[in-house]
Amino acid sequence: MTSVPSVTVSLVDRSYEISIRAGLFERLGREMNRYGLKGKVGIVTDRHVARHYLKTIVETAKRSGLEPVPIILAPGERSKTLQTVEHILNVLARHRFERSSHLLALGGGVVGDLAGFAASIYQRGIPYIQVPTTLVAQVDSSVGGKTGVDHRLGKNLIGSFYQPRAVWIDPLTLQTLPAREWVAGLAEVIKYGIIADTSFFAYLQRKMPALQQQSPQVVASIVKRSCEIKAEVVAADERESDRRRILNYGHTIGHALEALGGYKSLVHGEAVGIGLVQEADLACFQGICTHEVVEAIRCLVNEAGLSDRMPATTPTKIWKAMLHDKKVSAGQVIGVWPTRIGEVCMAPLSKEVFDRWYAASRAALIST
Repeated sequence: MTSVPSVTVSLVDRSYEISIRAGLFERLGREMNRYGLKGKVGIVTDRHVARHYLKTIVETAKRSGLEPVPIILAPGERSKTLQTVEHILNVLARHRFERSSHLLALGGGVVGDLAGFAASIYQRGIPYIQVPTTLVAQVDSSVGGKTGVDHRLGKNLIGSFYQPRAVWIDPLTLQTLPAREWVAGLAEVIKYGIIADTSFFAYLQRKMPALQQQSPQVVASIVKRSCEIKAEVVAADERESDRRRILNYGHTIGHALEALGGYKSLVHGEAVGIGLVQEADLACFQGICTHEVVEAIRCLVNEAGLSDRMPATTPTKIWKAMLHDKKVSAGQVIGVWPTRIGEVCMAPLSKEVFDRWYAASRAALIST
């Protein structure tokens, strides 16, 4: 058997490995033994993912001598609440989980955020392992240790930085994704090319038709490269004091649109896809990048099957939603702006500039 491709997140005593291999689920028992899992293991998942994978994971854990405790949640962003975390903690306490017990986060970004946050606060911290099954989770949210829940005033306002022990990625799980979730996940992949790797952006331009068909080789390639970029950024700035903020590109407007839709009208990647294009357009309006950069981003986002159009709303509503985002500093909205493909900068955004851009962009849309 060939070795498992891996990416290391280098954080001194908190370093960990991202294992990426098609068919990894078939050898999870060996991974559990390799990491020395013993006793109770909580398997946090949602109803949709449980239908596909929970039975296999539970049986694998039992064969490995573990005591699996399934914790099945309602699917979707609306489950990212303190009430759901309390439910997880209640299960852990009722089953007498100890500090050496583990949690497995089996699912997408919502499951990973919830399980990681619960792990970070139960008995002041127990180990957890990310087992992501969606594209967004495999290329983004499972890596980097951001955990937390939403507040009615904003996304991810409550949480902690808490690194997993490992990330186990089987790209074959993406075959069970609904088409909408697969397409939405491509927004996070495109983001990496824009913020850090011109060659990767060009690769996505060439391979988008193959990605649409979920070519196994291309999928494995984009998952690995995305993880490499995320790992490098996290290693340089674990707690988002500087460089890690570039990962927020597309998310300033994206998170605002999610919140305005009550986390129902847009899934995360769809909102980010809009954000990638609209924030590039905002950068162009400010003279930070050229129109050609905006159009390159727009074309790739559209080719992926994502919309670049803002939903019906008002600039005031968007601005208020952006002000509640955790990326606001000293009352200022801090934006991430592409200067060219493969490079971004960070700079504050004023309401005056935002309003002028919004009016200009709406006028341009009407005239076309």
